[in-house]
Amino acid sequence: MRAIGGLWRWRHNPLRRATDLAEAWVALATLVLIVCVAPVVGVRVGTAAADALRRSVHDQQEARHRVTATVVRELDPSPLDVDPEAAAAAPPRSRVLAEWTAPDGSARHGPVLTVADGPHPGDRFPIWTDEHGRTVARPLDAATAATHAVLAGTGAAFAAAALAEGARRLVVWRMVRRRYARLDQAWEQAGPDWGRTGTGS
Repeated sequence: MRAIGGLWRWRHNPLRRATDLAEAWVALATLVLIVCVAPVVGVRVGTAAADALRRSVHDQQEARHRVTATVVRELDPSPLDVDPEAAAAAPPRSRVLAEWTAPDGSARHGPVLTVADGPHPGDRFPIWTDEHGRTVARPLDAATAATHAVLAGTGAAFAAAALAEGARRLVVWRMVRRRYARLDQAWEQAGPDWGRTGTGS
C-alpha cells in the first residue's frame, strides 16, 4: 500500500526526483510479485511435492509389510543410542532379539526395537519388513505426506516473497548509493567556498 501511496504522492510533486519515482515503481512491482506470484509458486511447489509424496506413499505401502514379531530375549541398549534429546522426545524403547516370518514365508530373526517397557520372552509386537523380511521403517501415510506437501508449498511461497523483497532492497540500496555519489560529485564541484561566491569576502 505504501508503494501505491508513493506513486500517487510523487505523481505531480515538483520536488520529485527520478529516483523517487523509480523507488515507488520498484516497491509496487515487489508488492505485485509478493501478492500474485509467490502464492502461485507455493501452489505449484506444493502440488509437485504432493504428487511425488503420493507416489512414495503408494510405493512404500506396496513394498512394506506389517508382520508380528516374537521376543526371544531382551538385549543391552545399543551404544549408538546416545542422543539424550532424541531419547527424551521419543517413547522409551527396548532393544530385543526377535523372531518373525517374512512375507515370502521364510523365518527371520534379529535385533529390533520395541516400545514395550520391560519386554519378556514370548511377547508379540508388530514390525515392518520388506518383501525379503528385512526390517524397515513404517511406511509414510497419506496424512503425513499431505502435511509435508503443505509445508513445502508454504515454504516456497515465503521464499519467493523473501526473494522479491531482497531484490527490492538491493535495487533501492544501489539507487541510494548512486544518489549519494551524485551528491558527493556536486559537492566537490561547488568547492570549499560555496555560499561565499560574489559576496565580496
